[in-house]
Amino acid sequence: MQWINNFTGWQLALMATAFTWALTAAGAAFVFFYRKVNDSAFSFMMSSAAGIMLASTFFSLLVPAMELATNFSYLILTAGFVLGGALIIVIDLVMEKSKFFSGNAQKRSCVVMCVAVTMHNVPEGMAVGVAFGALAAGQTMEAVAAIMLAVGIGIQNFPEGMCVAFPLRANGISKAKSFFIGQLSGAVEIIAGVIGALAVTAVSGILPWALSFSAGAMVAVVCSELIPESFSQGKIKATVGVIFGFALMMILDLAFG
Repeated sequence: MQWINNFTGWQLALMATAFTWALTAAGAAFVFFYRKVNDSAFSFMMSSAAGIMLASTFFSLLVPAMELATNFSYLILTAGFVLGGALIIVIDLVMEKSKFFSGNAQKRSCVVMCVAVTMHNVPEGMAVGVAFGALAAGQTMEAVAAIMLAVGIGIQNFPEGMCVAFPLRANGISKAKSFFIGQLSGAVEIIAGVIGALAVTAVSGILPWALSFSAGAMVAVVCSELIPESFSQGKIKATVGVIFGFALMMILDLAFG
């Protein structure tokens, strides 16, 4: 992992979020070949991503934040966590009350899905950027933990690309446009990631707040999006996926962190 030391925080964040975006694009690209997503594969992918992201929230975000916030850590972590979760809740409420295409339920659903996925990708990209910014700054962040956080987000981005592209195609949008919009929903992670890395690199005192904020946003995304989607296809299958994802992240973090 020594090669990581050759890059600055924002450069690492750029590479990591480019990876998460690439998986979004790969998922959206399936619109060229298939008409429908396999429910079983979709459920396991979403649930395992949920497990990885939940473990990453603890190992990659909250634990480093706790170690950095020596004074009033309980207030800083709680406030940051609540604010991060509140952001996702507000986004969900705005999406639910959206009046776009009120006369066409299918088109409105597509718009809401596109905007919701795009907005949720902002804090996810920021979480990756914060993690790699902390890594570059030498702030109690392990390379494996930061990489696995990006991997977890990338895994759940793959079906998200499908979730945006396939409904668009079903509503008569061309394959090329459906793919373009689908992959574009993940491109915002690159911008958010670089901003997050630059912020924690420039202002070290903001790091505990940024880490806990990202953790709150991540947990809210998992609870509002990944868990309901995956468990709707079968509780046992989804539970296995969550346990698998969490255990994978925990093993890698403890073995190589």
